Amino acid sequence: MIKFEQSSKKPVTWSMALLLAACVTGCGGGNSDIGSSAASLTAAGAGTGAGAIGAGSGVGRGPAPVNLGAAGNFVILAKTAVSTTGTTAIVGNIGASPSAASFITGFSLIADSTNTFSTSPLVTGELFAADYAVPTPSNLTTAVSDMQTAYTDAAGRAPDYTELGAGNIGGLNLGPATYKWSSNVLIPTNVTLTGGPNDVWIFQIAQGLTVSSGAQIILAGGAQAKNIYWQTFAAADIGTTSQFNGIILSQTSISMKTGASITGRLLAQTDVTLDQNAVKQPIP
Repeated sequence: MIKFEQSSKKPVTWSMALLLAACVTGCGGGNSDIGSSAASLTAAGAGTGAGAIGAGSGVGRGPAPVNLGAAGNFVILAKTAVSTTGTTAIVGNIGASPSAASFITGFSLIADSTNTFSTSPLVTGELFAADYAVPTPSNLTTAVSDMQTAYTDAAGRAPDYTELGAGNIGGLNLGPATYKWSSNVLIPTNVTLTGGPNDVWIFQIAQGLTVSSGAQIILAGGAQAKNIYWQTFAAADIGTTSQFNGIILSQTSISMKTGASITGRLLAQTDVTLDQNAVKQPIP
């Protein structure tokens, strides 16, 4: 029997999961919906999001949102470096602190006359570094501190589900909840997050996050990227041409491989590396 562990609850076996699906969804098509407010756990399906419990209800479910504070003013924020190669397109502000502007590379920075920020032909927004004029250094210090606080907050939430799929969540359809792993998390194929526009997901990853080439994080039922938090202790590696959604809070680095895209935020406590990527901040 395959078992999924639900924190503070009895293990749910595969056959029990199917019984729960029948009771709650009326055998609605065999889709996987793990972590809904009804604590349902159904068999992993195609991940289309159809028939997911409570999807699109507009009532906030799952954990409370993580407060990003001033870090929420940035689509990319890093402590050591931000670099890009190729034709990257970014919507939102970029910040680096305590590193200097010389550690923001590949953007062809154009300093503003106030020397408080720069612009770039690759960025719809502004770029900030710790060696720019006042008040930029103090603003960045606050943002980095808030990023670290947000990481600690996300990592400390009580989980609803632990060790789901032994770290391989490809093909699953996940409802709003807090999920925790003591291992790396691998996304080899599409994952669907089904819920309403106010629902929240927190993914607590004690090691690294790896998204395979071409894999997608699909949002269904009105779910929004701004309410999805991927907290990783080790590096987050977003594969070639993959399509990602959510806010990555990494204790170390974040790497976007060639042609990958994200709607969300890249908040790293070391560096962010880009290669011909589309990076777009979520709708507020």
